Amino acid sequence: MFKSVLCKLSQPPLVYGFHTTACLNEVRLLTRLRVVDNSEIGKRAMAEGKPPKVICVYNKQRVGYIGDRVMVAIKGQKKKGILVGLKQTQNPKVPKFDSNNIVLIDDNGTPLGTRIHVPIPTILRTILKERTHAKGADYTKLLSIASRFV
Repeated sequence: MFKSVLCKLSQPPLVYGFHTTACLNEVRLLTRLRVVDNSEIGKRAMAEGKPPKVICVYNKQRVGYIGDRVMVAIKGQKKKGILVGLKQTQNPKVPKFDSNNIVLIDDNGTPLGTRIHVPIPTILRTILKERTHAKGADYTKLLSIASRFV
């Protein structure tokens, strides 16, 4: 009996405390995001430690990039948002952020908050102006509430 206990103690454990797969820095389904505007629902969710999760990315690749619209599940509700900062490797002259940032919007493109707390990339101006339609969503309001550009 003592010999079997010694054998169990001398064997290395099969499960180690680290992951062997690479970190996934893309914004895909069920990715957790950080709300960076001062909307009421965003502030409550971040204060409770329950960040929103992506449930739909509105493009063909189903991978979110800067300026893409996403649908998120936040506090038991479905809300839309614009990705304004990402962890993943970006094109040249586009900054890489420490977290995946989102600004919550309503159906016609107006932001739910009145201020954005983090700097947003300058390239977002050209991206959102291209996607603003005469009849559809108006993303210029999102650019006007931004305090700083990087």
